[in-house]
Amino acid sequence: MLAPVESNSAALSCDCVARRFGNAADRPERVRRCPSDLTDAEWAVVRPLLPVPGWMRGRGGQPEAYCHRAMLDAIRYRVDNGIKWRAMPVDFPPWDRVYAFLRRWRDHALGEEFHDRLRGQLRERAGRDAEPTASVIDSQSVKADAVVGADSRGFDGGKLINGRKRHVVVDTLGLLPGVMVTAADIGDRAAATVLLKRVADAHHRLELVWAYGGYTGSLIEHCLAALALVLAIVKRSDAMRGFVVLPKRWIVERLFAHLMRSRRLARDVERRTTSAEAMVHWSMTMLMTRRLTRSRPARG
Repeated sequence: MLAPVESNSAALSCDCVARRFGNAADRPERVRRCPSDLTDAEWAVVRPLLPVPGWMRGRGGQPEAYCHRAMLDAIRYRVDNGIKWRAMPVDFPPWDRVYAFLRRWRDHALGEEFHDRLRGQLRERAGRDAEPTASVIDSQSVKADAVVGADSRGFDGGKLINGRKRHVVVDTLGLLPGVMVTAADIGDRAAATVLLKRVADAHHRLELVWAYGGYTGSLIEHCLAALALVLAIVKRSDAMRGFVVLPKRWIVERLFAHLMRSRRLARDVERRTTSAEAMVHWSMTMLMTRRLTRSRPARG
């Protein structure tokens, strides 16, 4: 028998809607013991931003039987540790219930909505407008597992990687306004045409996008004429030798480094590209909840 572990929660009490109005109160509350679990401070930030369940809006369905906080902890544990669904520890809700919860949020874009609310709050906390006006675009190729079908995987000849490619748009704070997952053989310019259109439609204040030399060509004119975006190319000088930090480019590289710390994202193991995009959003929510609860140093 495992020895009891001290919880990161001073008072084991959850006030999620599933426990207050659903059937979650019939089940014992989980003791929080994993590093990926939401702390009380994080839960206080997260709870008001959670989407309202359909059964509370009169759209049918049974009241949920598992605590929302426990569900979020289970998803965060899976993203952080890269486990298989059936390897979910027994103190979490059953893996099939967690999967159904995650799938419902993915299919109805609730996870993306939750992510965007956190991003807007974090930007406002940093003294910025909720909507970004400048961003950086780049891509990252990762190896794909055997479960990834041939219709959504390819070979990146530049990186010599057989798998998928994550195309991201990152604001100046290192947060994520947009992500799109494609086969690794899809060119950066082709994917940027679709991704930037999606981001520009969702963020109307976006005016400037920095990119590396692979995004040159007709994409610059297309962004200006069709999307009203200025695509600025940050080039590496021929005189540079060795590793050099390029202006603005380091912001997106820092985001890629964060994503690779989530073991679920070290290799693409999702059957659907929408699931792969959802995993990126969940990894970023972990980063943002920690930033939101981090104490700011006092100014002298």
